[in-house]
Amino acid sequence: MTRPRALRRPPRRAPRLATAVLAAAAALAVALPVPASAATEPSPTPTPTSSIAPGTTVFTLSPVSNGIVRPGDALTVWVSLQNGTDAEIPATDVTLSLGRTPLATRTDLRDWLGGDVEEAAVSPIAVEPLPAVQPGGSEEGAVTIAADDPALAGLTPGVYPLSASYAADTGLVTSTSALVVPDDAREPVAVGVVVPITAGPRVEGLLTSDELAELTAPDGTLTSQLGAVTGTNAILAVDPAIPASIRVLGTSAPQPALEWLAQLEALPNSRFALQFGDADVTAQLQSGLRRPLTPTSFTYAMSAGDFTATTPSPTPTPAPTPSATTVPGDTLPSTEELLDIGAVGGAPVYWPADGTADAEVVDALGGLGTDENPSLTVISSATTRTGSAGGTVAAHARLGDAEVLVYDSDVSTALQEGSSIDQTWLRGAPLTAATAYLSFATAESSGPLLVTVGRGEDRSRLGLGTAISAASAAPSVEPRTLATLTSSDAGTTELVDIDASPERAAAASGLVADEDELGRFATILDDPTLLTGRERAEMLQVLGVGWVGDPEWPTVLAEHRAATRTTLDSVSLLPTTPTNLFGSRAPLQFWVRNDLPYPVNLVLYTTPDNLRLDVQGETPVIATPQSNTRVDVPVQARVGRGEVTLTLQLRSPAFVAIGEPETVDINVWADWEGVGITALAVVIGSLVVVGVVRTVLRMRRRGRPVDAASPGDGEAEASSADDDGAEK
Repeated sequence: MTRPRALRRPPRRAPRLATAVLAAAAALAVALPVPASAATEPSPTPTPTSSIAPGTTVFTLSPVSNGIVRPGDALTVWVSLQNGTDAEIPATDVTLSLGRTPLATRTDLRDWLGGDVEEAAVSPIAVEPLPAVQPGGSEEGAVTIAADDPALAGLTPGVYPLSASYAADTGLVTSTSALVVPDDAREPVAVGVVVPITAGPRVEGLLTSDELAELTAPDGTLTSQLGAVTGTNAILAVDPAIPASIRVLGTSAPQPALEWLAQLEALPNSRFALQFGDADVTAQLQSGLRRPLTPTSFTYAMSAGDFTATTPSPTPTPAPTPSATTVPGDTLPSTEELLDIGAVGGAPVYWPADGTADAEVVDALGGLGTDENPSLTVISSATTRTGSAGGTVAAHARLGDAEVLVYDSDVSTALQEGSSIDQTWLRGAPLTAATAYLSFATAESSGPLLVTVGRGEDRSRLGLGTAISAASAAPSVEPRTLATLTSSDAGTTELVDIDASPERAAAASGLVADEDELGRFATILDDPTLLTGRERAEMLQVLGVGWVGDPEWPTVLAEHRAATRTTLDSVSLLPTTPTNLFGSRAPLQFWVRNDLPYPVNLVLYTTPDNLRLDVQGETPVIATPQSNTRVDVPVQARVGRGEVTLTLQLRSPAFVAIGEPETVDINVWADWEGVGITALAVVIGSLVVVGVVRTVLRMRRRGRPVDAASPGDGEAEASSADDDGAEK
């Protein structure tokens, strides 16, 4: 066996690393096409902090220039060792090995990259010492094989196995990659690169002003995404929730967000709209819906004062610059205007969560277009029979009567991984894998190809831009627009069996049921969309593809449904207490609680359980926002006394029950007033009679003179006269 050759290097580590960095950076600058928007690759620091899981180590072989080596080119690779343990990894020698026989199929490549080191025969071509790695740290170094090295001589076009290994206490540790020798004489294949423009999983229906300001700042996620696609032929998959969030703010939108939106609209890239919030169409259709849900209204999020129109102000003399007067706009923008993502055209496109769309879902989505513009469903090649068997599937295909766009799952998975890595010495590993898979795909494809960089969040402009460049600038690739892909001949394909997700389908079904109930409840408003529009936007965000596989999603779902229930319970009658009713006519007072920020229209229906009380059956109510409103219900008592139970129920003008019914017991004293007056009259009359009798009796006792006609009086006078005569 030929003894491995050690590269010439300075004796001290710091100068050696500097030389390695310069060599790798030079090779990268020459061999890796970078989009106009991408920044210069940074040089690594001598000892960066490891970001791997605690207690693990990761050894990575990462070729520069995505592993592409043409005749006359040198081979440069990064080797890095990340230490997530609490123990130091001692210094070791890293052996770089290369196979002279190209891999035969993409299945062989998949096995090799998956760690099947027996899949191909490799021989050592260089040895590089790697310093000790401190706990929680990492070390990396560059290895370069000169262009005239015999190890690279005579390599014909193909994908060759490449590996790096070192001896550890537990055995030989190996990292596999590939070297790609392109066939520049091959006819280029049209390839579309789909790049999602999304804000990541969310709960609220729209982004707030503060969130937009952060996301569209110079270092914001949305700014990075737009910067990465500028100057490329990438196909944009835009979440319409982003432009809608900016437009609903009108003139109060942050200036960076307005500039971002203007830049998006000005880009010449072909594009299609994702579902609002990038909602999962598979879960919706499997819940029983016939078509995916769409936003209904954003009136709840708009203020008329934020939408103005400028009209010229007349001036008596010509002015160099015409002045303008700002007046409120006559109408708010429509839902369609708010959701516009720029020039689209062509067929509607649906992109379910990766690997979830079965034949029924694809068939349902395929029926949503028209004969002139049939709808398209984006699916993974791994879900097709050809792709799952290791074959290449052209971008445009037909599944029964439905048309689909098939993206290469192997290439796309590698591109997605590479787009999320910022370190140069790590990112090259997945991008080399993507390039190697593309080499097989372009050689085998019968038509244009489709790849994606996958859905992701918090990806840097450099990471995302480099991934796009790796796909669009790969050998034998010619970037093309969406129209080119859809206009190509459609082959036929079949899907493998795909297991449905009952949890997400059940969640979508529950959200739809909640929304239906909220829609009935919202009839208490003059504009029901103030509630239903918000609910639709939020439920689509909760169903976002970004939540698939997230362990926090069940909590998010439960909290949203609880919030909906709180809204449904926000209007009700306050609890009642037993009441005494004295008199035949008097109003009964009840209170309506309204926690909503809007006035609500209600009707209070009152029903007695017996005939002792006549009650006004329907009492209209306008409950003021976020307060308790008193309701007076006129009643009239009939003759008789007793207890009456009233049943109270609030309903909307559409006769929808609002809140739970309440009952109140009324103690009726219907004849108390008449009885009281009669008793008082009897008492007063009796007192008058008694007073007269007593007066007469008193006068008699006093013996006052009486009338001469009275016989008694005459006898008294005669007796008195006789007495006087006798005395004489």
